[in-house]
Amino acid sequence: MQLSRIDLNLYVVFDTIFEEGNLSRAAKRLFLTQPAVSHSLGRLREYYDDPLFVRRGHRMEPTPLAQRIRPGVQAALQGLQDTLQTGSGFDPLQSQKKFVVGVRDNIESWMVPQLMGFLQQQAPQTQLASTQVPRRDMEVELSAGRLDLAFDVLLPVGPRIRHQPLIEASFCVVARQGNPLVGKRLTLGRYLKARHVVVSSRQSGPSVEDFELSRLGYRRQVAMRCQHMYVGLRTVAQTDLLLTVPGSVFDLIADIPGIKSWKIPVDLPPLAVHMYWHESADGDGANRWLRDCIHKQLAKPGKSN
Repeated sequence: MQLSRIDLNLYVVFDTIFEEGNLSRAAKRLFLTQPAVSHSLGRLREYYDDPLFVRRGHRMEPTPLAQRIRPGVQAALQGLQDTLQTGSGFDPLQSQKKFVVGVRDNIESWMVPQLMGFLQQQAPQTQLASTQVPRRDMEVELSAGRLDLAFDVLLPVGPRIRHQPLIEASFCVVARQGNPLVGKRLTLGRYLKARHVVVSSRQSGPSVEDFELSRLGYRRQVAMRCQHMYVGLRTVAQTDLLLTVPGSVFDLIADIPGIKSWKIPVDLPPLAVHMYWHESADGDGANRWLRDCIHKQLAKPGKSN
């Protein structure tokens, strides 16, 4: 079957039935009659020689074939929607776009909740997907359009990747209340004598703070590495380990009982977070709108590169 002989509106009906699981609700959502939706489904069944949806109780359940083709249908419909938004300007109140951002866990914990709260108010029908992408893959994912934006520390990138500084966060140290290694005041000697938790997606290698400590001639003992900030915080709440985090992280997730923050007893430069995007998204209405919103909501003034 050639694509030119298929009415693409049938796929809008297919996707809506898949989401609603009911022909009447699909018709209401599409502002169509139920017979019209049934007719469209009949045409798709002829094209694919498959029932696509079968009735089980009060629901229309997708067949295995419908489940296989649905991701491709979704991607195609979203792509068409994106071209309309790019060509005619982005309307946040009407858009149903799914924004995909690449972000590391120690940034995600404070940034993504704020971003979702803003989107819920300003672009209530959009979706947000946060995913952790290895640094070596960030440029490829941005270039392929699988990521709209990425957030990380300052990294060496190619000439087609744009970036902009967002925020700087000073480090603090988190420990449980009553940790005997901290006492009333956390000194440099106590900090270096203690054992530490590092939050990282890598199994080994220095963290940002370890790298900065080594430049000053210091080395600390790492007892545990974990992938998620929440796990690190829960660990220090139950042990005598220490966790060094950007202050913005602790401010937002300090509701974990029994933990307290101290000023880090060594002069480390603040953690600078940058926003990255591909040059092809410079003129994209949705991407530009999201960048502007993030910069206004989260950023300190900075210069694009």
